[in-house]
Amino acid sequence: MKAAIFEQTGKAEDVLEVKDIPIPEPGAGEVRIKVSACNINPSDVMFVQGLYGIRPQLPAVGGFEAAGSIDKCGKEVALPLGMNVVFSSIGVWQEYVVVPAKTVLPAPENMAPEVACQAFVNPFTAYGMLSIASLKEGQFLMLTAGGSAFSKFVIQLAVMRGIKVISVVRRDDLRDELIQIGAHEVINSETESLYKRVKQITDGKGVDYVFEAVGGETGTQALESLKMSGSMMVYGLLSLQDTPVNNGLILFKDLKIRGFWLSTWITNLKKEELASITKEVFGLLSKNQLKTNIEKRYSIDNVVEAIAHSEKAGRKGKIILALRA
Repeated sequence: MKAAIFEQTGKAEDVLEVKDIPIPEPGAGEVRIKVSACNINPSDVMFVQGLYGIRPQLPAVGGFEAAGSIDKCGKEVALPLGMNVVFSSIGVWQEYVVVPAKTVLPAPENMAPEVACQAFVNPFTAYGMLSIASLKEGQFLMLTAGGSAFSKFVIQLAVMRGIKVISVVRRDDLRDELIQIGAHEVINSETESLYKRVKQITDGKGVDYVFEAVGGETGTQALESLKMSGSMMVYGLLSLQDTPVNNGLILFKDLKIRGFWLSTWITNLKKEELASITKEVFGLLSKNQLKTNIEKRYSIDNVVEAIAHSEKAGRKGKIILALRA
């Protein structure tokens, strides 16, 4: 079978190769999945570069999120063969993947693989962070990396709850799309003062909450834009620069900073809670009430080209690895 493998960390074009490797066999409690489609997220690219929180055990296969169908079950597993599933695991950019049976989520019958492979990481992260934030109708939420696929899910879910979203972007061409899906305001951090615009939008109060994924100067400005007793939740570091934190600002404005890691949040959920959330999120995706954007599909043979496309400025949809016609 084909797999996108790297034997050392670095830029994808330098280290990633498509190789033929043996098809894995499932052990007890495991299933083998015939992969249909994979999502390319910034975390995938950082993993190949050795810059992600999870470090690769070399040689490694790239990718964390995919959709496919159960091809073979190990002992003590009674799931039906051919069942379409959504799953997250280390190393999904290959034609067959073996994972613990308890980690797969049944995909709705009407959900296309290109949508199903986007149905876990970003939507569940958006849902989880909004649940923790517990914002009320009319409150303000700021999103740095406001044009990302994740942020678009947050906007759509926030609108359903009456939360006012301010999206921070670096390109004006994202404005119309973000407003159309429900953003209250869009700020271009390259051409506008983030602090001043937030003050204008919120009648001088500042935002109630920030979901922060950039770091560096953007993270600092986002922190300064919080209202008294506001909170910031950090879920990424796209700039690869830590956010300088003003202790006085945090002290005198009673600000709170916390992190979010999807795996930790999922682990702390009760089984029935996860089932309920899964039903709700998958239902919204199946009914197209929670929309996904796909810009282009690539075969696994063109994975390096696909990654390069995913990093291009001006992209407006997800890049998908399609492993099945």
